[in-house]
This record gives sequence, structure tokens and C-alpha cells, in this order.
Amino acid sequence: MTAIELSILDWIQTARCGFLDAVMPVVTALGDSGIIWILLTLVLLCIPRYRRTGMCLACALVLDVVCCNLMLKPLVARVRPFDANPVVELIVGRPTDWSFPSGHTAASFASTAALYASGERLWIPAAVLSVLIAFSRLYLYVHYPTDVIAGLILGTVLGVLGRKLFLFLERKAGRRAS
Repeated sequence: MTAIELSILDWIQTARCGFLDAVMPVVTALGDSGIIWILLTLVLLCIPRYRRTGMCLACALVLDVVCCNLMLKPLVARVRPFDANPVVELIVGRPTDWSFPSGHTAASFASTAALYASGERLWIPAAVLSVLIAFSRLYLYVHYPTDVIAGLILGTVLGVLGRKLFLFLERKAGRRAS
């Protein structure tokens, strides 16, 4: 499987050009540590009309960190593709954590799914950005395709669960206040 995935990554490398070499590190940086999604969450939390949506995003991102970064990455401990194919010249810094699943992709799709589950149209531009971030991880040779696919699936599930968790906590808090 790794050989097939490396051949896919090598094929993507044939599309390398100055424009994408400049754009893809910027796109991927938006997902570093989930920063764009954390900032969006904070903005939504500060606007009373969107506070509940912000709480859904916060729940989704917490679930993502626990499942993806604290559990799955250390459990699977998959080496990065640039370690498996050291002849590739990276145009970004070498990530130091494990490869599976893609945390950038998982956080992106968790946020998108939480927005969608909350009924916010903001999910549409979030989905576009999520796809770009996911592709950037392949373009930059820092994740295997299955890392990104797993991140997409995991993130989507966690985004929906984040919404459900928020609704559960909201009901629980409402019962306590009565």
C-alpha cells in the first residue's frame, strides 16, 4: 500500500510549479495547530447570534485533538512519506509528529461538519478551505493519501459528534439551571 501511495504523491509532485510552491505552504499554514479553525471559533463565540455555533466548533475541535492527536497518531505511529522517500525535497519544515491521520485535514473537516450540522452556510467556504488544506498536505509530501482520507472521515464524524456533544451539554446545563 505504501508503494502505491508514494507513487500517487510522486505523481502530484509532477504538478509542482512556482505558483503552487508559493501558495501551498500558506494554505497549509492556515491549518497549523488548527489555528484558522480556532480563530473562527473564537470569533463565533464573541458574536451572540453565533455563540452556539462557536460552542459546536469548540466541542468538535476538542474531540478532534483527543481522538486524532492524543490517541490515533501515537497509536498508529506511521512515519511520514518524506521519511519513506528521502529524495523528495520539502518546501516546508519537517513535521515532527506521526503521519496518520492528517491532523490538518481532521481539524478542517471537523470544523466544516460542525458548521454544516449547525445549519450555518459558512460551511461552504469552510469546505473549500478544508479541501485546499487537505490537498496541500499531499502536495507538500507530508502525508500519505490514506492519512488525508482518514482525516477527512474522522473529522467529519467528529464534527457531527461535536454538535451532538454540545446539544447534550446544553440540555444538561438547562436541567441543572431549572
